[in-house]
Amino acid sequence: MEEVYGAREDSELLSEQVEKLVKKGMKALDMGAGSGVIVESLLKKTKNVTGADINPYAVEHCRKSYPEAEFVQSDLFSNINEKYDVITFNPPYLPEMESEDLETALQVSGGPAGYELLLKFLEQAKNYLKKDGFIITVFSTLTKPNKVFKKTSKLGYEHEVLEKKKAFFEELYCVSFSLKNKNA
Repeated sequence: MEEVYGAREDSELLSEQVEKLVKKGMKALDMGAGSGVIVESLLKKTKNVTGADINPYAVEHCRKSYPEAEFVQSDLFSNINEKYDVITFNPPYLPEMESEDLETALQVSGGPAGYELLLKFLEQAKNYLKKDGFIITVFSTLTKPNKVFKKTSKLGYEHEVLEKKKAFFEELYCVSFSLKNKNA
């Protein structure tokens, strides 16, 4: 998988919220760093930034482009060992389509319904959030937000829809998740 996921409407929406919510001194992780656009936004607010991506080409691209951040190749949290104040994630969130080639599917499809990868991420992320930490992520109406919110509530999260933005054939949601029980 040599191609790196570039900035699109979802990345812009996530970047805008990062710049509003992240504070100086926060320890930040950008999961699925791709081209590094979210890392760039995080670096405007804090200097303690780690980017992670399953794609080794994305990790190498980011290391060259953003030497002031740390980068690690990781399948979600497989190579992450620390806790963070903020974790960002612009996941593949569209439902799978049979006509997609594998590389496209890896970049845009979050599973059969679209939300499976996001839920897997959120299940694991609980172990990597500091006590008052939060997650900022983005997904689509095609991902069935009400189902996502119901399932994430069962995982122990509360959510806040930060912004919605109309896109070509969907509406994008930028959402903050935090743990209901801060002692967890």
